[in-house]
Amino acid sequence: MRKILVVLAMALLLSACNKRTEEERQYLLQGAWVLSHSESPMGVKCDFSMEGNGTFCLVYDGDSMLYECRIMQTSAGMVILPTEKCDVTLIDKGGGEFLYLEHGDPHPLNLVGDTLLTIQRMGALYTWRREDQLYREWGSEISHIIINEFESDNTDNAQRYVLSYIIREQERTIQWFGYFSVFIVLLALIAVHLAIVSRWDKRRLQLQLQQIQEVQEYRPKALKKVVENIEKDFFSSDAYLLLQQRMAEGNYLNKQDWKEVEQQLQTVYPGFSSQLRSLYPLSELEYQVCLLIKLRIPTKDIAAVLARDVSTISTVRSRLYKKVFGHKGGAKEWDDFILSMGA
Repeated sequence: MRKILVVLAMALLLSACNKRTEEERQYLLQGAWVLSHSESPMGVKCDFSMEGNGTFCLVYDGDSMLYECRIMQTSAGMVILPTEKCDVTLIDKGGGEFLYLEHGDPHPLNLVGDTLLTIQRMGALYTWRREDQLYREWGSEISHIIINEFESDNTDNAQRYVLSYIIREQERTIQWFGYFSVFIVLLALIAVHLAIVSRWDKRRLQLQLQQIQEVQEYRPKALKKVVENIEKDFFSSDAYLLLQQRMAEGNYLNKQDWKEVEQQLQTVYPGFSSQLRSLYPLSELEYQVCLLIKLRIPTKDIAAVLARDVSTISTVRSRLYKKVFGHKGGAKEWDDFILSMGA
């Protein structure tokens, strides 16, 4: 649940950044192109920029719709003067050369490195520069302005439109604040979820510990006597003495040996293993330490069998006590608790 919420939060934050970028290269012409310079048939060259008197801008919706305007960059924002809206057709001639039709009129068109576009009109060659940033920031607004302008009855006297930097910055701030708010809400939900889970885990553990204590306190004397006799027989059996000898010699136990240990323990304490695992998600080392404690194996022998230092085994026992009971306790206290379980 926690991983799902975190992934969802990150996806929401990244989706707004990626959506427009993914759409930009679906078509050859799609995007914004700004007129950078022109060259007449007589060799006269002119350079253009968005500063001062501005230049022209082409915004393509795919390869079939053109929105053209004059564009000027000022301190207040982008000034837009709609000039054209028309259907276009792009015919691939191969080798990066295309035949470009506006209103059915053909014009030679070349793409240079995906960043420059040349269109020949009436002998003059116009070079347009791709402006991805402009398209991301203002592409939709420019298109909508031109659409509204040419759908109105005022096409003979086009108005100027200002795309304010201040308003755009405010919109961006509001947008990111929205994403940030969603992220904070998701983090809060995660925190609440974890708190609820932790609370239920603690409550469950308290009930289990209480149940274990009540079983020990209210067990009938006759049953206690039976358990004591079973324990006495087991700890004096040849199988246990052999196991104890192997432990004292520090012999390594393989998987089959550990299964036999569990089986021997199961005959004396049938519910011990399941009860132990239900208290806390134990590691393999922690579980094996608990099994050997229950079998009355000395700490030095446990350390030898598990190839650990005695101090490490003591730390494991102390740490388990704190994890289960929620407060500090010594290794001896954990041993006493393990010995009381299932007895």
